[in-house]
Amino acid sequence: MNKDRFYITTAIPYVNAAPHIGHALEFVQTDVVARYHRLLEDETFFLSGTDENALKNVQAAEKAGVPVKQLVDQNSQIFYNLKNALNISFDDFIRTTEERHIKGAQKLWKACAKDIYKKQYRGLYCVGCETFYTEKELVEGKCPEHGTTPETVEEENYFFKLSNYQGRLKKLIESDELKIIPETRENEVLSFINQGLEDFSISRSKERAKGWGVPVPGDPSQVIYVWFDALSNYINGLGYAEDGEPFKKYWLENSNRIHVIGKGITRFHAVYWPAMLLSAGLPVPSEIFVHGYLTVEGQKISKSLGNTIDPFALTEKYGTDPLRYYLLAKFSPYEDGDFSEAKLKETYNADLANGLGNLVSRVAKLCENITISDNPEISKIITELPTTPKTTPTLYSKAVENYRFDEALKILWGEIKVIDHVIASQQPWKLKGQELLDVMQPAVDAIRHINTKLEPFLPETAEKIKKRFTGKIAAAEPLFPRLS
Repeated sequence: MNKDRFYITTAIPYVNAAPHIGHALEFVQTDVVARYHRLLEDETFFLSGTDENALKNVQAAEKAGVPVKQLVDQNSQIFYNLKNALNISFDDFIRTTEERHIKGAQKLWKACAKDIYKKQYRGLYCVGCETFYTEKELVEGKCPEHGTTPETVEEENYFFKLSNYQGRLKKLIESDELKIIPETRENEVLSFINQGLEDFSISRSKERAKGWGVPVPGDPSQVIYVWFDALSNYINGLGYAEDGEPFKKYWLENSNRIHVIGKGITRFHAVYWPAMLLSAGLPVPSEIFVHGYLTVEGQKISKSLGNTIDPFALTEKYGTDPLRYYLLAKFSPYEDGDFSEAKLKETYNADLANGLGNLVSRVAKLCENITISDNPEISKIITELPTTPKTTPTLYSKAVENYRFDEALKILWGEIKVIDHVIASQQPWKLKGQELLDVMQPAVDAIRHINTKLEPFLPETAEKIKKRFTGKIAAAEPLFPRLS
């Protein structure tokens, strides 16, 4: 696969409420992949943003007694603020109320014109999902995602001929031209396709949308269905509306177009979105990584259940990198996982304060009275570590490229334990001069190599370690003061 260019996106969350820890998980996972590809010196573009045209945003504004624009402006800014709170390195952040997005959504609509038609429709609609469900898709008469009873909606809308693309979508997915990770999610998508694809509604009456949304080109009585509108953000953020250079570079002329999404929106990204792109004559995504949900005491995190966890409060209390580490190291990216602040604190002390932090402090202290070379050779302790991830395929690289962030960190912490073990067995505190240098130079080199691989996961910590082991090495404040 061409590794010279790389485009990656988060899903764009609704802004009917402030972000919770589940949003933080996706932001951090996507950031690791973007930073990893920059480490490989790939030309990398990382896009995030917010979905602001949903009916649920209108309802939230009505409930709060404020204009819709005020609510979406306010909450979109809070989502943007995750950039600093979690040290997220996105290159652009697109809001679906921006002119560049509106123009792009309308351009895509026109590009799909041959597959769009109008008809009267009656169906069961979940506002939370912003989608219609059939009776058989409901669980005990309720939305499988939100557990709410859908409302019956009847009106005349525009429809998209999804049924035209069943064969092509199946072939793209089965051939891995559109790769879905993990395989369990791919199987779910193929099962859905094999049941037979039905055309879906892609507009809403302006009246039901309460005047909020992107107008359908040529029909001001209708607004574009929020999912049709929202999905186009992935190309609009690159300048699709005006055929901008980034669009050509990162979408048309790039084989690495990656979406990172939660499991609840797989169908929209793996079925609807590729079909829309095929209709418009555009390339489909190359890969979709579907992560599990964070839960609290086994329940999905949601505002309605009152179990949301504020990521800003956690970074304020524990620091950015400790929260990043917990989210990345202690949850399977493919499955749901239960979030616990007690486990976050336990992880902080065990892996960061006693593990990485303790090793860095010990090695720095032992190097105070010797001169360590700034030109590291391949570690004499961990010989399988390459000088850079680009030159030698490693288990670490495979783990990151398969979105197994937990496994990648397990590899790094295994290497940390090896260095700890060697230092304990060689007892350098009893040595002096050249004998001490012979033990500590490879130990420092090994930490430097590990630190390179740590950069995508804990960027702030990696920068501190880099500075600590550049030039004259001396003991300093602990990286992670132990929590009592």
